[in-house]
Amino acid sequence: MSEDCLFCKIIDKEIPADIVYEDDQMIAFKDINPKSPVHLLFIPKKHIANLNDVSDEDASLIGRILVKIKDLAGESDVAEKGYRVVINCNQDAGQEVFHIHVHLLGGRKFEWPPG
Repeated sequence: MSEDCLFCKIIDKEIPADIVYEDDQMIAFKDINPKSPVHLLFIPKKHIANLNDVSDEDASLIGRILVKIKDLAGESDVAEKGYRVVINCNQDAGQEVFHIHVHLLGGRKFEWPPG
């Protein structure tokens, strides 16, 4: 855990979040500034700054996160019509919190390119 990381503080329950799922390796919660009717963030409990820092040993953890995204997309009733999964890596891509996180967005029609 990183002492100054916002998401590590959410994991440690120092900062409240609207948690929709948690297990021993990850946590998922509602985004406080949603960009769609369904906007969840999935983060590993292991502090990894961004996608560039993912290692081979993290492969199963990232895979588990994707499976849980699929599950919660179904529970949120967005799986049938479609949803978007986003990982921003570094500032130019829009990453604001440097703890890897995956966005699940759904409940509206998305355009391409995303912008």
